[in-house]
Amino acid sequence: MRYLTAIPVYNEESHVRRVLSEVRRFSPDILVIDDGSTDGTHELLAREPGIRLVTHSRNLGYGAALNSAFTYSLAHHFDVLVTMDCDGQHEPSRIPVLLESLDNADIVSGSRYLRDFRQDTPAPTDRQAINRTITGEINARFGLNLTDAFCGFKAYKRHALEGLKITETGWGMPLQLWVQAARLGLSIKEIGVPRLYLDPKRAFGGMLNDADERLAYYRRILNEAAAEETTEATRCVTWCWEPCS
Repeated sequence: MRYLTAIPVYNEESHVRRVLSEVRRFSPDILVIDDGSTDGTHELLAREPGIRLVTHSRNLGYGAALNSAFTYSLAHHFDVLVTMDCDGQHEPSRIPVLLESLDNADIVSGSRYLRDFRQDTPAPTDRQAINRTITGEINARFGLNLTDAFCGFKAYKRHALEGLKITETGWGMPLQLWVQAARLGLSIKEIGVPRLYLDPKRAFGGMLNDADERLAYYRRILNEAAAEETTEATRCVTWCWEPCS
């Protein structure tokens, strides 16, 4: 099984070398998506041996960076794509656990709320509350059984990526992903991962720094994704139906 570990980065000069050093222990193929970094990240990546690199000329957003990873993984014929963040929240040593769990799932997603770990740190109150709210709404509306809708530590089988059509470029991208996964009937499994917030003051940027604005944005993305799936289903029924002769 060929698998690729993809890491979106934006202004991560303080973390990227350490994270890559650790990921190399568990993944022979590493893709970094530099999403328009303006600090020293790009220069550091240029000196990193043996990595695959996609560079966005400007910052396009978290969802856009992951979509670049999806496209790259499919174009280069990897069987599995692992995604993880570069801010120290995800432990590369758990990559083998993700891969093992794919035996009976199409998508394996880390959950920071599935179980407790000794190294857990407190989650920012607003982030935990919004996560709980949105996760509950996704489960109720789309018949899923998630405990953490936003964890970026995931593994995808190739055929799962082939069915996803991600257009959301921002932080709400995982919500579009879950709606599409539900429509496609993909099997989803969560595994517990530590809840690590090394920098609790780390900001989303812009209006999303306000918790109410962020919750409204997430709900808008969820509603738009649901509407897109309804339109797609209607289009399929209209196109596929033929009257009996």
